[in-house]
Amino acid sequence: MPRAQRERQMIAVAEEIFAERGYQASSMDEIAERVGVSKPMIYEYFGSKEGLLVACIRQARAELLAATMASVEGTTSAEDTLRSGLTAFFTFIDSHRRSWELLRQEAAVAGQAAMDEIEGIRQQQTEVNSALFASFLPEVSERELEAYAEIVVGACERLATWYVGRSDVSAADAAEIIMRMVWFGLATSTHRHS
Repeated sequence: MPRAQRERQMIAVAEEIFAERGYQASSMDEIAERVGVSKPMIYEYFGSKEGLLVACIRQARAELLAATMASVEGTTSAEDTLRSGLTAFFTFIDSHRRSWELLRQEAAVAGQAAMDEIEGIRQQQTEVNSALFASFLPEVSERELEAYAEIVVGACERLATWYVGRSDVSAADAAEIIMRMVWFGLATSTHRHS
């Protein structure tokens, strides 16, 4: 099996086991056994258990970026772009439902490199959002666009934590909740529901 493919397989299995057991209780022995490789091979690829967790987070970060970019391709307005990007984010969360909250919480347990990788996801999404907003809102200052992007990323992260515990909210519903807050604003939201 080519190295890149083997690496992806190890990451997928590790994410599963970390989600099942938690980072601390997960063993490299079990990961190696489930992948069908030797434990030294995992250490050779990732250096340590923390290195493997970092690789899981990095893989999720790359997938999220690809999903976000694909979702906004061909959108023609800031509103459509934001809605499409938000839906893509929550659809991504769906595919990582078991590991999402765990990876976020376990990063603190695992150490600084994992925490930095989580922060890297936030920064990546902020930069993407800021650039997308700028393409549709050229009259808004860069500073304000960055602030809007930070607000959206923060809102997504917190809502995702709420979302993974629910079965009565779809990815589109979650996206719409944020749209009502950040696009239409609270004022219009209260008029609509009163």
